[in-house]
Amino acid sequence: MIMEDQERTEKYNEDALRYSEYFKGKIQTISKVPVRSLDDFSIWYTPGVAAVSKKIASDPDLSFELTGRWNSIAILTDGTRVLGLGNIGPEAAMPVMEGKALIFNYLGGVNAIPVPIRVKSREEFVSVAKALEPSFGGINLEDIESPKCFFLLETLQKEMNIPVWHDDQLGTASITLAGVINALRVVGKKIDQVKVVFNGAGAANIAAAFLFKAAGFKMKNMILVDSKGILQPEREDIDSLMINNPWKYQLAIETNGERIKGDLSNAVEGADLLISAAKSGPDTIDSKVVKKMNKDAVVFVLANPIPEMWPEEAKENGARIVATGRSDFSNQINNSLVFPGVFRGVLDARAKGVNFDVMVAASYEIANFVEEPSEEKIVPTMEEWELYPRLASAVASKTVELGLARKNDSKEGFYRRAREIIEGNRNIYSKLMDLGLIKRMPNGEHKY
Repeated sequence: MIMEDQERTEKYNEDALRYSEYFKGKIQTISKVPVRSLDDFSIWYTPGVAAVSKKIASDPDLSFELTGRWNSIAILTDGTRVLGLGNIGPEAAMPVMEGKALIFNYLGGVNAIPVPIRVKSREEFVSVAKALEPSFGGINLEDIESPKCFFLLETLQKEMNIPVWHDDQLGTASITLAGVINALRVVGKKIDQVKVVFNGAGAANIAAAFLFKAAGFKMKNMILVDSKGILQPEREDIDSLMINNPWKYQLAIETNGERIKGDLSNAVEGADLLISAAKSGPDTIDSKVVKKMNKDAVVFVLANPIPEMWPEEAKENGARIVATGRSDFSNQINNSLVFPGVFRGVLDARAKGVNFDVMVAASYEIANFVEEPSEEKIVPTMEEWELYPRLASAVASKTVELGLARKNDSKEGFYRRAREIIEGNRNIYSKLMDLGLIKRMPNGEHKY
């Protein structure tokens, strides 16, 4: 299996390089208004455009109605933690951000603009993000090192009047919660009674712990484990955490009600859920630790490209449900199921922000999309595109309920709007391909 995976990955790498040279980028901007003659420029530009500018000057929120701001977001990164590549810089981050923009557009109908930036400090990053606010309806933070990413998200959410989202935190946390909701439905356990162990205390699991709290999980029943062991108030580095990573410090204080010490093996004793977002495997975790968990254990091993343990090994040692980050196993925990629909929703509602309550609503909408969850299916797949307008309508409605929306509508109204935009965008894309206006792959179609 490992050899097959390596060969497939090498093939993807070769094709990505060749096709990137051929297409020279994954996205472009094209005009959406008709130009019948040069006289139309007098409408779209000067002198006609002055009337539009004056209108917006009298009420800046009209920029959401009279310009493309309503459907535009920035994908903002400093390139300090790109995929599994680490700190490779903003230029090298651009191909990844373009790929993200493609997914935003294809699945959510969102005009996402990659904006890798060269900044030296988190304060400079905040300054750049705030300066960009008039151009966009939302900000997606991407591939930023921890704990800087926590500071940026918290600061920008407080200081900006558009939604700010960090997908490595919030997107991963949301789809993880959705999968857990359905996994617990399958095994017949209740949210407020289960013991949860998070292996790895980076952006994804720290955000997940706070999101789980918002969803009703008991903090005292959670344990986080990092490379130094279990988080708890008597750890030697607790004072350092308080200064350098207050989010991790807060979890060290509020979780682990029994004050268990030691490593992962100690943490999983009697646990119902193990959620790992740690180093790529397959031997990052000894699969035998699953034997220490309660009956009907649920195990999420989310490292890419190889999970911390192989799913079959987890099941051999007692796991009833296993999820990974890979598409070639059942139950792929993929944040691409989240961010296109979430941004479609906050943009359609002209939302001023997004918070944990919105994310809990999003997670339940994703979970409820799976009408009959089973051990082999606890989350939808990306092919089930009907999920995205449903998710968008749930998110938009929640922002209205919470007083975050500039635009009000019913859930059904938001659904119709989202479906129309997403379906229309996909139709345009298909038509451009049919007409050859989007070039075909140089070697013709192929599958792996």
